[in-house]
Amino acid sequence: MKRRKDIRVIISGGGTGGHVFPALAIAGALKELEPAVELLFVGAKGRIEMERVPDAGYRIIGLDIQGLQRRITWNNLMFPVKLVKSILKSNRIIREFKPDIAVGVGGYASGPLLLAASRKGIPTVIQEQNSFPGMTNRNLGKKAVRIFVAYQGMDQFFDPQKIRLTGNPVRTELLERAAEFHNLSGAGPARKHFGLEEGGKTIFLTGGSLGAGTLNQSVLAHLDALKASGVQLIWQTGRYYYERIRKEVDESRYPGIRIMEFVNRVELAYAAADLIIARAGAGTISELCVVGKPVILVPSPNVAEDHQSKNAAALVKQQAARVIRDGDAVAELIPAAMRLIEDQESQALLAANIRKLAKPDAAREIAEEILTIAMAS
Repeated sequence: MKRRKDIRVIISGGGTGGHVFPALAIAGALKELEPAVELLFVGAKGRIEMERVPDAGYRIIGLDIQGLQRRITWNNLMFPVKLVKSILKSNRIIREFKPDIAVGVGGYASGPLLLAASRKGIPTVIQEQNSFPGMTNRNLGKKAVRIFVAYQGMDQFFDPQKIRLTGNPVRTELLERAAEFHNLSGAGPARKHFGLEEGGKTIFLTGGSLGAGTLNQSVLAHLDALKASGVQLIWQTGRYYYERIRKEVDESRYPGIRIMEFVNRVELAYAAADLIIARAGAGTISELCVVGKPVILVPSPNVAEDHQSKNAAALVKQQAARVIRDGDAVAELIPAAMRLIEDQESQALLAANIRKLAKPDAAREIAEEILTIAMAS
């Protein structure tokens, strides 16, 4: 059996913050449990992980891989070539790094790396964030020794003997401030950080690191109504939309709105908010459960297997969130948010119910089992 200091772990995947932030949370928990563990990330070139992982202090290698589009494109035609090249590069990475275990968190790079690892007899584990796994993870799960999930009923997709219900890992900075999210005295200073009135009712709207066109259009359609209501808005537009929105919106006309490409201090945005509007990615939902505040979810229709709608439905079933369809959002989202932010009774119910779903120890539970499996390999 290996000494703990010799353990080497590859973490692969990414593409969105919903994959990257759980991966970083697992890495942090591994380092906390075993400081000598050696970590290597494998991601997809040009994706968010190639920035966020080095920023967090970890080494990452990029694969030239992307997902399949829903229409015939040049990228789709090149996909088989890029897949083969990525598997070959994954073989080389594994040969040189010599991992004891490979961890897949979903995303483009996860497939080639875990496939290469399993072929070389290296134990693999999957962290499946969604209530409905994609085809890649369903296939990888056949070879994985452990599958960490966030929802009940996943035995319809995976071998029940391999499943561990842990919840999704969330960012360390959120866990450290979890108690403050439920303390109203913390909202004022957080709003002040964003240059907002400390006593003003505030919405935090985020479409993720890349942004969500529907959410942004929903705000643009109701800017004057927001101003008239006096409700403040922390608006994370995402990378794809930021420059266009900054040109389109005269911020001097809307002193209660803060337009940001990406909120680096997301824990302060959560603390500042009375109400949160977001997509329904699994990682986002896990964070929102820890935050424990009223939420309106707008599931993205542009994801495989429509898994965001299924994620959101799981919360609605427990009266832990409100949901608005993407196709209705431009007309209905902001008016619904302004009604909810005035309804203290509904806010209290939503907050209490979503808080019950939080699993703050997910990253540590996953890390402990990864180390156990690695030591036995």
